[in-house]
Amino acid sequence: MTCDPADLTATDYLDGAREMAAANRPYLAHLLAEEAAQRIADPATAAGIRAAFPDPTTTRKETD
Repeated sequence: MTCDPADLTATDYLDGAREMAAANRPYLAHLLAEEAAQRIADPATAAGIRAAFPDPTTTRKETD
């Protein structure tokens, strides 16, 4: 793994997003997926990535 964020690829960010989702860290997963989507040239693929990792602050359900 590289230490320079400029050397990271969309795949690196997407792998990190999957790891954060598996660790129940949805907001970090969303942020990493968003960065991956920004590095993808194809708009349909980027939209698919964004759909797979939605912003948990807009999809969160309140419970009492």
